[in-house]
Amino acid sequence: MPSLSEKLKALGVNIGADELRTSTRPLKYPIETVIDGREVDTPLGQTFVVEKTYPFDPRQEDIPLKFTASLPTISAWIQNPDIASYEPKSFIFLDTETSGLAGGTGTYAFLIGIGKFISDGFHLSQYFMRDPIEEPAQLASVLGVLEECKVLVTYNGKSFDVPLVNSRYISNGEPAPLNSYAHIDLLHLARRLWRDRLASRTLGSIEENILNALRTEEDIPGWMVPSIYFDYLKSGDARPLSNVFYHNAMDILSLATLLNHISTILDDPHGGIVEHGVDLIAMGRIFEDMREFDSAAQCFAHGLEFNIPENIRGKAIQRWSFMEKRRNNIEISIQLWENAAEYEEIYAHVELAKVFEHRMRDYVQAIDWTEQALTIIQSPHFPELDRRIWESELEHRLTRLVRKFEQSKKT
Repeated sequence: MPSLSEKLKALGVNIGADELRTSTRPLKYPIETVIDGREVDTPLGQTFVVEKTYPFDPRQEDIPLKFTASLPTISAWIQNPDIASYEPKSFIFLDTETSGLAGGTGTYAFLIGIGKFISDGFHLSQYFMRDPIEEPAQLASVLGVLEECKVLVTYNGKSFDVPLVNSRYISNGEPAPLNSYAHIDLLHLARRLWRDRLASRTLGSIEENILNALRTEEDIPGWMVPSIYFDYLKSGDARPLSNVFYHNAMDILSLATLLNHISTILDDPHGGIVEHGVDLIAMGRIFEDMREFDSAAQCFAHGLEFNIPENIRGKAIQRWSFMEKRRNNIEISIQLWENAAEYEEIYAHVELAKVFEHRMRDYVQAIDWTEQALTIIQSPHFPELDRRIWESELEHRLTRLVRKFEQSKKT
């Protein structure tokens, strides 16, 4: 893909920084005096870039930054098998800091952070728009880096970062560049994996509770970022922006470690890394959705060995039992329904009644399971709404079963 600069040259356009209007904002503390970065010249002017390489050093990380996992499960999840064959260096980790949290055509991505694996570490580049007039140069520089990308990795990027960045290119008369890459949005996987265990699935919460990583006091909450940038544009004081650069850098580093962690546990759920049964149940649901039923069954079984909340246990048994029913593994389903029946699960009594009625023609057992269910729903502790839902169905089933039993005695 030709870069923005190359496209402009091919059209005979020669626009330099001296052609752009200059900013009149006071430069009390310029960004160059606050952050160790450099100016990058483009045919559209200059932009400011901060670069840092983080060496691979597992002694300093609970979860190594170096990418050691494979990606077959994630590739299957996003339905793009090519991802599993790509080298880590072709992955781009993207996060933006913007002038507004709601997006929209008037929102600027004043800081675009891009991380990528290199031979001896993880390289981070942060492209900063010192003034809105520098946006064309900023976007031109970013586009040059994106040319090396095959897979884009974000956190909520599908809903926010990607549409925003694409809109900024379109506003500058360029095609949207981010639609041409395979995209792994880790937010969706994080929600599926940890929604039952974590109250919040923000990237900060995932860092603390899953990656065991804590940020320093340099960090700031994301909602403060737009106001800090606007204050900088008004005052020329870039000192508070150092916290924004730190926040952006940590987000991108977390993307890399989180991709590695999720890939590792999905490729080997039973290798000892997963310590919570609730997480194994969640992985079972993911595998079931991908129609990898053997892997799903193993995760359900392993997860149920842990001490997990009863509501999650009950839902897991129910889901696993119906999955095995669809696979015609009725013996496994019966065992699971018998287990659920001990906890007075009405659906389990109904399914057992169906099995004895239709598969075994044992109407006595079918009647017994139905009568047990009716007894349960009539108990004082049973919710009234649920009683109304089940009562007519169970009474109708019992009437039919008694009739069929009487008929069977005559033949």
